[in-house]
Amino acid sequence: MTWREYHDLTKHSAESLRRTQHYLDWTNMPNPFRHYEGVPILDLSADPPAPQMSALEVLEGKTGNTLARNGAEFLSQLMFYSASISASKRVPSTGYTYTLRVNPSSGNLHPTEFHFSTHGLVDWSDGLYHYRPSSHMAEQRAIGDFGGKLVGTSAPLVFVLTSIAWREAWKYRHRAYRYCLHDIGHAWQALTLAARSIGCESFALGHFSDDRVAEWGLLSQDEWPMLIVGLHGPSIPVRVLDPVETILFGGQPNRLSEEQVPYPLIEAVHAVTKLTMEATIPPLGQPKESGRGDISLPPHLSTSRNFGDVVRTRRSALDFKGGDASISFPQLATLLSSTKEALFADFATARFVHLYLYVHRVEGLAPGVYRYWPEHAELEKIKEGDQRLVAAALSLGQDLAGNACLAFSMIGDFQSAARSYGDRGYRYVHFEAGAIGQRMYLASEALGLRATGIGAFFDEEVNRYLCLSPELGQVVYHFAIGYPVPDPRLEA
Repeated sequence: MTWREYHDLTKHSAESLRRTQHYLDWTNMPNPFRHYEGVPILDLSADPPAPQMSALEVLEGKTGNTLARNGAEFLSQLMFYSASISASKRVPSTGYTYTLRVNPSSGNLHPTEFHFSTHGLVDWSDGLYHYRPSSHMAEQRAIGDFGGKLVGTSAPLVFVLTSIAWREAWKYRHRAYRYCLHDIGHAWQALTLAARSIGCESFALGHFSDDRVAEWGLLSQDEWPMLIVGLHGPSIPVRVLDPVETILFGGQPNRLSEEQVPYPLIEAVHAVTKLTMEATIPPLGQPKESGRGDISLPPHLSTSRNFGDVVRTRRSALDFKGGDASISFPQLATLLSSTKEALFADFATARFVHLYLYVHRVEGLAPGVYRYWPEHAELEKIKEGDQRLVAAALSLGQDLAGNACLAFSMIGDFQSAARSYGDRGYRYVHFEAGAIGQRMYLASEALGLRATGIGAFFDEEVNRYLCLSPELGQVVYHFAIGYPVPDPRLEA
């Protein structure tokens, strides 16, 4: 199995959808919350203050300045605005209620778990923890300096983002691994942007030994480490360090389903994208030359909506209002600008994801397909004419891609990623797409719009419609932005 084989085998087509009809076993639906039983549970401060910096300024790279008195206050604010529950929905026909979180997830299934190690936080024990979003608490799994064991440095705060693939595979089957990787990208940016809003910077590590991190992170077999994120900055309340004896609590992970169905393709692609203890970062290939467009984007907008409010009210749109509702050209420029800032990670020295736009209703811009060239803030026209039916059809017939004011195809340069990072590059392309999606989610909300990530599309049909050869890239993610229709299920 190679990443290419997995990607080809999990492409959607009309034939594949007919051949692999899938009915959800609701009695075996995985629990969306991981708990560890038999470990100390630590309260995080309730109702942490909202970061007041403008959300768009955070997306531009500006850093807030929030001072917490101790580790519990700091961690509470960080997690409340990056991974906590933000609302609930009720299904009218059954009365079933389910929760939403500030970080989006395909199918609201949330395969990503947040583990973290602390070192030197005021009034907080050094050790390894797991965030419990269902109650906004931290589960203490060990005492000691685990940041040094995980990444070889004693940073005050180190996160390990993991995936539980079964949560996604229950619904999306073999294609679920793609969605797990998208989800990591969303969670990564949710965490780093929240950290920036309160005065921290971050750096992500994707090139690590999977098995070593799994061992030191005390991870159960169904959790796979995907990304390590270290935080640093003056807003982290630190104390004078004392030697700490290592004490392991471990804990027993809760069972998520009565039965976990195996998906060999997922196991195989994860294995081929893993790294060993001896792995090193390979030499990078030369980045491709930037192209130019024929349409310059106007200056982007500013808004006063603060980061905390934007994060807590962000939702995925159920559908969008069609008709004549449009967005302005400066709004589009602001949305695109939110995606161009550097992603601070060991695999982000070059960008592997490019944006193609299906413009439906943007004032001052004719309907059509455009490519975005971020280096020059320009658009290149690819196709002319109404794209609403095409955008919906390519997105597995989902009307929201045509009803939105505009939709996107994110095109991943898998070949360049593989030349630079080998099979591991397959993960990095999806991480980047998810990161871009998270940034557009927050920019949309800040501008009074809504967004929805779309992981299901007819792969080859998109590639053909955009006239993409393999060396130019393949579609990796779809996205839509516009004015949302009301969701009657939303309760808070």
